[in-house]
Amino acid sequence: MSAPTAAPRPAATTTRPGAAGVVASEWTRLVSLRAPWWTAAVTVVVAGIITYLSVQASSGDPGFDPMDSLTTGVALAQLGPLVLGVLAGAGEYGTGAFRSTFTAVPRRWPVLAAQAVAVAVFTLGAAVLATAASVVALLPAAASRGIAVDLTVDATPGVLVGMVLLLVGLALVGLGLGALLRRSVPALVTAVLLVLVLPVVLTTVGDPGLTAPPTADATVEAPAVTLAGTVALLTPGMAGGLMTVPASSGPVDGAPDLGPVGGGLALAGWVALLLGAATVRLTVRDVR
Repeated sequence: MSAPTAAPRPAATTTRPGAAGVVASEWTRLVSLRAPWWTAAVTVVVAGIITYLSVQASSGDPGFDPMDSLTTGVALAQLGPLVLGVLAGAGEYGTGAFRSTFTAVPRRWPVLAAQAVAVAVFTLGAAVLATAASVVALLPAAASRGIAVDLTVDATPGVLVGMVLLLVGLALVGLGLGALLRRSVPALVTAVLLVLVLPVVLTTVGDPGLTAPPTADATVEAPAVTLAGTVALLTPGMAGGLMTVPASSGPVDGAPDLGPVGGGLALAGWVALLLGAATVRLTVRDVR
């Protein structure tokens, strides 16, 4: 009698997580860290405090309108989403956690897409709270002058939506830079220079070579469009900032008139460019 032969064992199969699983994993990773919650809290607090100080400072002016100070807090609070995005994009490379992540998801790019979804949703909540804090900060000064704050008149609803979209867009810009550079400090320095420093430098220095000096009999005209003004306007912060001003405000001096929609599209272009570049690097180069 021949010895019984063991039945062949089926080959082990590796189950790869689907899109929903990758998003859920990145969401869990994001909200389990302290840094995103701290940056979100600072964003909300800074937006409220800066707006409050601004509206209080102007409350004694003739023709005071509290809505003029609505977006002042966002100018500084936008640093929070930038930091959040950079940390989300570069964090795994600093800790080495990317090795296990990319072992589970070999194609890699779904991980970056899931990070973008998680960061966008998380920042959306923080942006809504920051916008609400800015509105609440207007109320004491408005009440002291007997002025009702109406959020439904004129272009105010669009400005409120623009404030939220600006903060979400800048978080995705930070994510793209973090994922592209893979180091938190260089990515954060680059983000600050690109979003906050470069537009100030360009608008301050100007581009006198492209504008002719005024003559004695020249009529007063709108400022000519300059290269420096155009480049400054197309940076992520200034382009996105156009979403927080009414379309009737007119163009920025020395820059083309993009309007809120054009500014939003320019910011979206930056997000697509940076995330696209990070995706290309992620898929064609080894991760170390």
